[in-house]
Amino acid sequence: MDSSENKQNESSSSSVYVHNPHLAEMKDDVLYHLSLATGTHDLPAMFGDVKFVCTGGSAWRMKKCTAYIAAELGMEDPKSDYPNICAGTDRYAMYKVGPVLCVSHGMGVPSIAIMLHELIKLLHHARCTDVTIIRIGTSGGIGLEPGTIVVTKQSLDGMFQPRFEQVILGKTVVRNVDLDQGLAEELLKCSKELNQFETVIGNTMCTLDFYEGQARLDGAFCSYTEKDKQDFLHKAKEAGVCNIEMESSVFAAMCNLSGLRGAVVCVTLLDRLKGDQLSCPHDVLQGYQLRPQILVGHYIKQQLKATALKV
Repeated sequence: MDSSENKQNESSSSSVYVHNPHLAEMKDDVLYHLSLATGTHDLPAMFGDVKFVCTGGSAWRMKKCTAYIAAELGMEDPKSDYPNICAGTDRYAMYKVGPVLCVSHGMGVPSIAIMLHELIKLLHHARCTDVTIIRIGTSGGIGLEPGTIVVTKQSLDGMFQPRFEQVILGKTVVRNVDLDQGLAEELLKCSKELNQFETVIGNTMCTLDFYEGQARLDGAFCSYTEKDKQDFLHKAKEAGVCNIEMESSVFAAMCNLSGLRGAVVCVTLLDRLKGDQLSCPHDVLQGYQLRPQILVGHYIKQQLKATALKV
């Protein structure tokens, strides 16, 4: 193998991979839900410098995250009105500041999966390399004080199994849900440096429902007792579950498939062992929701400084 082949392999080893031979046959790849396309947008020029992607449920939260990161990195005026790159659609919102892309993903596995398919293709078409993607969000904690941040070790399903199952062509496909443990440890270290809030690494249970799937008693339907709920949540705790949300399993699976370095960073808004509904004042909840972006912003700033020193 000559040196040019070595360089090519080194370059491709850090690229964002797609595993779809049909893409090469398409003259124009339309990323419909992002309102972008290879035939109408110069994706390498627009996104080729992206090194970090932050994704969270709401468009409003991602815009706030963009402004926060802009201030943290000192790259642009944090008071700027950042344009929504996906303004042609109301499905998702996307903002960019320097090498950081902030994208909303909606609520639940199906919504984030659609966004990730198109985001991964976008990063591929833009020829991005060495990309780290972090989901920031909220969750219900198990045995943790509200406001605690959980960095996901593994995503477990409702049976406490580390797997993501998807039916494809009538067959059940099971995919790996391990997340980058080195990245998780780096984020934990950053939290200790900040010393502003408690952060733990633990398993996250990903459900397909906010109510019955998470053993809540306050949905429109409920066929179990308070004791049943408590027994279930304690079994989850024994399985190492620290929090519950609705996106981590497919996020982890798609990071593994695409070669993206990924992490899930969620703040807990309540302890589910003590109740189902939020009782904290609005301003307190707003403060909790800022914590993941504070941690991730600090991490990105450190990484960019380290990269600058190497150059």
